[in-house]
Amino acid sequence: MNHLHQRPGVAGRGEVSRRPDGRLFLSIDTWDDADFARLAADMLPALPRPLYTVVDEADTELRSRWEAAGFTTRRREWEYVLPTAPGPVPVPAGVTIGPPSDERALRSLEDAIRAEVSATVGWHEMPAEILPRPDVLDVTKYVVAETADGYVGLVRLAAMPRQPRIGLLAVRAGRQRRGIGRGLLRYVLDALHHNGVRAASAEVTEANAAAVALFEGAGARRIGSNLELVLR
Repeated sequence: MNHLHQRPGVAGRGEVSRRPDGRLFLSIDTWDDADFARLAADMLPALPRPLYTVVDEADTELRSRWEAAGFTTRRREWEYVLPTAPGPVPVPAGVTIGPPSDERALRSLEDAIRAEVSATVGWHEMPAEILPRPDVLDVTKYVVAETADGYVGLVRLAAMPRQPRIGLLAVRAGRQRRGIGRGLLRYVLDALHHNGVRAASAEVTEANAAAVALFEGAGARRIGSNLELVLR
């Protein structure tokens, strides 16, 4: 859904999109407080609840506009930059980390991980940058952890204009807390360094203490944060 409001010298646009987890997100693009309020007043009565939006926490003016429209903060996502560096990759016993060689097994692993997330915390608690699996896999963007039972963990990189983004790092529920996630992250940072890349970015939900510890333990530096707001 798109709404366009225009008057001499001022223009604004509101857009609603549905995320892969089924939630509706609203964005309103305008420089003018009055136009923002007009678009919000026009669109909100016609939209179902709950309704979500995301703002840069440092943009206090935009956040105030949303709060004036009735939105409240639901969660925070930290924006990280990770320096790449060469070094040994810690690999737990019985685990091999490297590029995937079996696309079918890779698809099966990502489907299994997504099912586990859906059955536990839910995708609405995952960073917005974790997009649905593409129909055509680019296996060069993946690193996997493999055991005798098959693939048990993965990292997927998202191509970004300035630096690669770690779009998904996940380990099967039954294999967590064994150092596999740390090994996957260390492998990726080492490989990026050898390819001349000096840094990667990532988003981590503030409430995910294990992920925060993993990334900060790898030298990640917080450079900002996004707030997910909700209107119920």
